[in-house]
Amino acid sequence: MGDEHPSPETELMRRISADIARLLSRPLEPGLYIVATPIGNLADITLRALAVLATVDEVFCEDTRHSRGLFSHFGIDARLLAYHDHNGARLRPRIIELLGDGRSIALISDAGTPLISDPGYKLVRECVAAGFNIFSIPGPSAALGALVCAGLPTDCFMFAGFLPVRGAQRRARLAELSAIPATLVFYEAPSRLFESLTDMATVLGPRPAAVVRELTKLHETVLRDSLDVLADSFAGPPPRGEIAVVVGPPIEVPVPDEAIVAALDRALATQSLRDATKVVAELLGVPKSRVYDLGLEKKRDSE
Repeated sequence: MGDEHPSPETELMRRISADIARLLSRPLEPGLYIVATPIGNLADITLRALAVLATVDEVFCEDTRHSRGLFSHFGIDARLLAYHDHNGARLRPRIIELLGDGRSIALISDAGTPLISDPGYKLVRECVAAGFNIFSIPGPSAALGALVCAGLPTDCFMFAGFLPVRGAQRRARLAELSAIPATLVFYEAPSRLFESLTDMATVLGPRPAAVVRELTKLHETVLRDSLDVLADSFAGPPPRGEIAVVVGPPIEVPVPDEAIVAALDRALATQSLRDATKVVAELLGVPKSRVYDLGLEKKRDSE
């Protein structure tokens, strides 16, 4: 007598096959499909992404040679057309025309989620303005992948993309970001990693950080330490692969009462307690109520 109960693996394959068959059988609505693709491990692609890429009328990608490997791996026979920063202005009217004819079009980047430090924003903006449907097919993202494995706060974060190449401009940009009360996520080229980490340590201070390299690939590594220590660890030959740097939010240093009282002494020489309280609170980043209470206490002591 045969086994009446299939193995978990067999049942999983059956369900996957049923789901992909169901997705492939559904006609796609006309519109632009923003499809996330793997950043390294091809198994990370979603069933819905595969179904969309297999059934859309056109697929636009950054590099047809790069994307052809993904399509070949999954046996998808699709016409790949290049869309990138250099030809976008010329192709966008053509894509708008295709959408106007009721076509379904997919946009993919070389890896990850399109528009996240990749071309596509201008196309989406024009499609929205023209009234066409925009469908998000979510999936892999290097920025989010790095964030969740860095071990840093995730309740509030900012993706800051690539920093400027030149040192002075890079430090100026870091200074702009220094006060943001959030975890920062950057992409960086291996050849600039040491210089960028050094500038981060100089401008942002010894914040906790993580360097995430080759995410989802064979040689994936995550190094966690303070920015200054991480900078020293990459002082030698540059590493290889795709790199993301995740930096913790500003480190809050308590302001002692003595510093507040000293600032109040200077302000009270020319201002009322009320005005001095406001100035000192803004200067030191502390609550006005705390400054005012210290001012009253000082006044009572002097009387």
